Amino acid sequence: MTKSKNIIISGGGTGGHVFPAISIANAIKEIEPETNILFVGALGKIEMEKVPAAGYEIIGLPVAGLQRKLTIKNISFIFKLIKSLRKSKQIIKDFKPDVVVGVGGYASGPVLRKANQRGIPSLIQEQNSYAGITNKLLAKKAQKICVAYEGMEKYFPKEKIMLTGNPVRQDLLDKIGSKNEAIKHFSLAENKKTILVIGGSLGARTVNQSVMEDIEKIGNSDFQLLWQTGKYYYEEAKKVADQSGFKNIKVLDFIKRMDFAYSVADVIISRAGAGTISELCLVGKPVILVPSPNVAEDHQTKNAMALVNRNAAIMIRDVEAKENLIRTALDLISNEEQIKSLSENIKGMALRDSAKIIAEEVLKLS
Repeated sequence: MTKSKNIIISGGGTGGHVFPAISIANAIKEIEPETNILFVGALGKIEMEKVPAAGYEIIGLPVAGLQRKLTIKNISFIFKLIKSLRKSKQIIKDFKPDVVVGVGGYASGPVLRKANQRGIPSLIQEQNSYAGITNKLLAKKAQKICVAYEGMEKYFPKEKIMLTGNPVRQDLLDKIGSKNEAIKHFSLAENKKTILVIGGSLGARTVNQSVMEDIEKIGNSDFQLLWQTGKYYYEEAKKVADQSGFKNIKVLDFIKRMDFAYSVADVIISRAGAGTISELCLVGKPVILVPSPNVAEDHQTKNAMALVNRNAAIMIRDVEAKENLIRTALDLISNEEQIKSLSENIKGMALRDSAKIIAEEVLKLS
């Protein structure tokens, strides 16, 4: 009888790390259902909630990030790292993994380091066009490095790299229904083109402020706005929209049916997280990206530029958004030629079946 394989998936800290990790786990179980999968994350982070909700066991480490400035917090970082390395050693001893997968984030460092010391093969998955510190350090010992962007050999050994894309909601295209169905779902007008604004479940402050400040430009246009504000900004945005009196602005705190939202959208405004960009490439609609400035190494700008350099998206810097975002969106939605060009180019960057491809590589190493 063949022994079931044991696989550890480690990392997290943000949804951009956690949801791809869960997608990889699901794909592994689809290929080999008897595989035992254990997640290792950072205590207090999003993975400690989302991974059990997806049906997987997770162990938390007390690890934290290193502060870039001289601060007392870096003393506690050292103690937490030592404790996390000890706990990782015990986890590996108890679980006996055949392979360890790192998806980026604090927790993947100690786990993969201890796995490498015991000669256990490892695979790392880098979501961004700019490699994170943890993954750059782990790359030296990894057997395979799965990336979402071309040109990653400037961060990793070229012979280890495999271009797979990000394991996001790859079934999105199958779910996208008819535009008429989507219009009815959101109670939109059939005869107007739609600008879709998405800022994530919490929202994006600058994007929301930009819309609020230019609400009259939108209201007086021939177009309509489907505006996901995020829960933090919903009340304020709804009040501004209601007071404006315009009927072509639909405000929602969260959109559950993103398949409908993508279906009805003619132009999309979004932040530039790696997972979001991978999803937008699959959708193939013209997009204006407003990278968040509040991320490590300004990686969202680098993600956005990977598309801009191939004429696959428009980028508006966060500091320029209030002045330029809505004007740019209204100009774009009126320009059929530019819409067609951006749509074709962003579709050309889509990488499909990423989770399955990565899962197959993980199983080859086990």
